[in-house]
Amino acid sequence: MPRILVTDVINLGDVRYPDIEVVDRPGITRAELLAVIGEFDGLITRSRTEVDEPLLRAAPRLKVIGRGGVGVDNIDLEAASRRGIVVLNAPESNTTSAAELTIALLLAAARGLARSDRLTRAGGWDRAFLGRELTGARLGIVGLGRIGSQVAQRASGLGMIPLAFDPYITRQRAEELGVALFERLEALLERADVLTVHTPLNDETRGMIGAAELALLPPGAIVVNAARGGIVDEAALAAALDRGQLLAAGIDVFEQEPPPSDHPLLGRDDVVMSAHLGANTVEAQARVGKEILERTALALLGDLSRGAVNAPALAPHVVKALGRYLELGEALGRMVSQLAPGRVRELAVRCEGSFAEPAEPIKVAVAKGFLESILDESPNYVSAVAIAKERGVTVRFEEAPASGAYRRAVTVLATGAGPTVEVAGTVLGDQPRIVAIDGYPIEIRPEGTMLICTNYDRPGAIGKVGTVLGDAGVNISAMQLSRVGEDGLAMFALTLDQVPPEPVLELLRDLRDVIQSLRTVRL
Repeated sequence: MPRILVTDVINLGDVRYPDIEVVDRPGITRAELLAVIGEFDGLITRSRTEVDEPLLRAAPRLKVIGRGGVGVDNIDLEAASRRGIVVLNAPESNTTSAAELTIALLLAAARGLARSDRLTRAGGWDRAFLGRELTGARLGIVGLGRIGSQVAQRASGLGMIPLAFDPYITRQRAEELGVALFERLEALLERADVLTVHTPLNDETRGMIGAAELALLPPGAIVVNAARGGIVDEAALAAALDRGQLLAAGIDVFEQEPPPSDHPLLGRDDVVMSAHLGANTVEAQARVGKEILERTALALLGDLSRGAVNAPALAPHVVKALGRYLELGEALGRMVSQLAPGRVRELAVRCEGSFAEPAEPIKVAVAKGFLESILDESPNYVSAVAIAKERGVTVRFEEAPASGAYRRAVTVLATGAGPTVEVAGTVLGDQPRIVAIDGYPIEIRPEGTMLICTNYDRPGAIGKVGTVLGDAGVNISAMQLSRVGEDGLAMFALTLDQVPPEPVLELLRDLRDVIQSLRTVRL
């Protein structure tokens, strides 16, 4: 009989599976876990338990790992995939709770509830504050995914007018939701009486609502962030409140959690805040436990169709044959999503050479990697292509004989609003490698933070970049150079130990005598 070990506090509900034994050990220590994990076929955890390579080595029977909630940061996905272990999550469980908290923050901010609550508890009775009604107000939603869509529906029920900006939502989908879709963020901001963000946090979205964007909002607007800390520039938000441009704000997430005692938003009467409570409802916690137990049990019984976030959602023999190329495909997808300017409409995946299994699953890996950095949901090997299609991105696949220096290679072309981006890779010595970017031959591991620079063929180009980074304390851990093309341009790629601050990137962009273009990628 398959056995599942539960290592964190999680409400599994009342349903049990007669063919599966569930052992509940919340609070189990690391040493105890290492001692007993070899006796189990499934593991259910939340964020407390670190599922790393040593733990997986101690678990020869383990076939499925279920992670309650959305994030899987505490699980070594690469190591699990190599061992053919399915990793599952339950991202839908907190959607309703997160959407409702957004509406709660919006209402509380509009009516000054934080200020009134504090004054009333202190014995005051100030009835002079004037809030604002939301009926007829235009709600600007940045990110119309699972949570953003539910916010739009609930706002419509309050008589609000939902507007949205999301480069990866089709106009048809927006019309189904009754939402007016804007092609430019700036155009949305100019119309939004209330602004709420529902995007993942990545290089593109970090600080996307800063001083310039806040200045575009109509006077007296309200800003809500219940998505990820860092999407809204908190210092800029405080400044906009100080000068009276904004009426109020509602904040559930912070760039640093908990926020430091000198944070500019703490102590303000015009900001209502909570402690990252988006998923914290009785109902959401009950759903997440019930769903992750069901998905883990079904996976152990052979049904891998629900919630799988890694390659083992495919047949085990496919994973064994294509494993490193699936990793490569995900990396290529993540790269083109960050390198491509503007909205991507098509991903073309070309596999050259002879693979041990049909190579089409690599197309799915590319789609999954591409979507991971642009969505507020976790795509998987079952859903990735369908989600891409829903977002207006066509994923094409073709196979061809080997034509270059490598026996097997994968090339991804991303086309859309801007110039086409092309990235190619292969697996060398059991390690994925990027072997070309936009036609420039360059060999580099797809890992960490990379700085991709197109430079003029002039002495000192790389040295100037290195000096700027060195002066800023940014260490270069690897560097690869391409040959000079017919246009007199070359490319070099730097792997960095950390993401350079925006002022440092601006200094690099100012090196116009040597740098033609500069792009950052986080893998």
